[in-house]
Amino acid sequence: MKILLVEDDEVLIAVLTKSLAEHHYIVDVVKDGEMGWTYGSTFDYDLILLDIVLPKLDGIHLCQRLRAEGYTTPILLLTAQNASTAKVSGLDAGADDYVVKPFDLPELIARIRALLRRSNASSFPLLVWGDLLLNPSTCEVSYNGHPLTLTNKEYELLELLLRDSQHLLSADEILDRLWSSDEFPSEATVRSHIRRLRHKLVSVGAPSDFIATVHGRGYYLKAPDPLAQKDLPTPPLLAPPLLGSQNSSNHSTRQEMYLAFLNEQWINTKPRSLEQVKNIFQVLQKLKSGELDPQLQAQAYQIAHKLTGTLGTLGLTIAMQLASQLENLLNSQTLLKKNQLEIFEALAISLENSIQSIDSICNAPVAAISDFAFSLLKQDASQIVTKVMIVDDDIDCLRSLLKLLQPWGFKVTTLADPKDFWTVLQSVLPDVLVLDVNMPQMNGIEICQALRSNLDWRRLPVLFLSVMNDANTQNLAFSVGADDYLCKPVVGIDLVNRIHNRLQRIKAYQ
Repeated sequence: MKILLVEDDEVLIAVLTKSLAEHHYIVDVVKDGEMGWTYGSTFDYDLILLDIVLPKLDGIHLCQRLRAEGYTTPILLLTAQNASTAKVSGLDAGADDYVVKPFDLPELIARIRALLRRSNASSFPLLVWGDLLLNPSTCEVSYNGHPLTLTNKEYELLELLLRDSQHLLSADEILDRLWSSDEFPSEATVRSHIRRLRHKLVSVGAPSDFIATVHGRGYYLKAPDPLAQKDLPTPPLLAPPLLGSQNSSNHSTRQEMYLAFLNEQWINTKPRSLEQVKNIFQVLQKLKSGELDPQLQAQAYQIAHKLTGTLGTLGLTIAMQLASQLENLLNSQTLLKKNQLEIFEALAISLENSIQSIDSICNAPVAAISDFAFSLLKQDASQIVTKVMIVDDDIDCLRSLLKLLQPWGFKVTTLADPKDFWTVLQSVLPDVLVLDVNMPQMNGIEICQALRSNLDWRRLPVLFLSVMNDANTQNLAFSVGADDYLCKPVVGIDLVNRIHNRLQRIKAYQ
């Protein structure tokens, strides 16, 4: 299992890393709250171990930020503050448990195990598969009564296969779950560990195909004979859900699934959007009362910008246009005048009414699927290894794009805070980069310009995805080195087509 440790005490980092590794946990370490947010919101972890007193962003606010964005990963707080008020603050912020420094390491490990058991309904005291038995508490493994001596990584691999015994695990999934972000192993590493683990299992009497391989897709535990007689379903092959038998039914099914996806997103997005409009009204009231503060106007601009992207991604054209007009009005170096405040208020009221009136999304945009993209659906998942990194300050947009692209086999990394761009870029090493235009601190145009000046990244394909559809912005993007430019709202397959067309061109020139 994988743990994110957010701690700036070098000695404690060394002690905890060693102890957690001895208990077969994979650990990523970051030393400030902002990097904690970057890693916690970018990569998947089973648990976050979080100090309260941290540089840049303290643990309480990081915890609140993660919970506010819907992350449910268990969080265990570490602190030297023993006062009950500090504990209450931590638990109110969304932490699941609280340990005071100095702490007893065995107690900390026990609390970690308890949190992981609570968060994972499939965690049992013993993991059993036929004659194989694994005890997570003692890390002992046996087959038909014969003990197995495994390395740490072999043990972790076997435990992962047992806990996800009804699923097919690809090499990429295994790498993500069992290796830290500081390591850069290849699929050959997974194959090597599988081969050695099989050999040890066979040596104590297990069949040679106990760990089964679906070529080009991944690995799973073959059902033991007593279970196989019950006609258990074959482990899923993770085929993308859009594949159908007839072109017409394919199109209809894709549209229905996409529409269902949009409505599912809208259920959670509508309340958040209304809350954002409420925040805009609060800024408006302050400006009307004479509190002429450029920062307040900039704050309202950022909210309107995010709303434009979110509503556009969901295909809510009228609401998106109102938010875009509001964004354009607020995007000024000078303070709004009295008559402009009246326009501001009228737009905000119209936007609120528009969002309030949308109970469901009735029409999904029509997408044309290219022959090339359609052929991707018939390929093995392992053949689609494209890593896509998306940078956009709109969290809702990132979540939507993540779900839109995953059925096509992409490995997607999202980043909401552009100031961490270079750190995440070096960690992910993407094949394609998708950028928004307007973002705080570092916009997409600046990022693309910096990439084209960097010898290591100047050839990285860059696609822009933005609500800004004017010719000047698009020309500016291409002038700094963009490979393509799409306007929101975008249909998933359109983005898939553009990404693969770009990669095909690069491959043709190599």
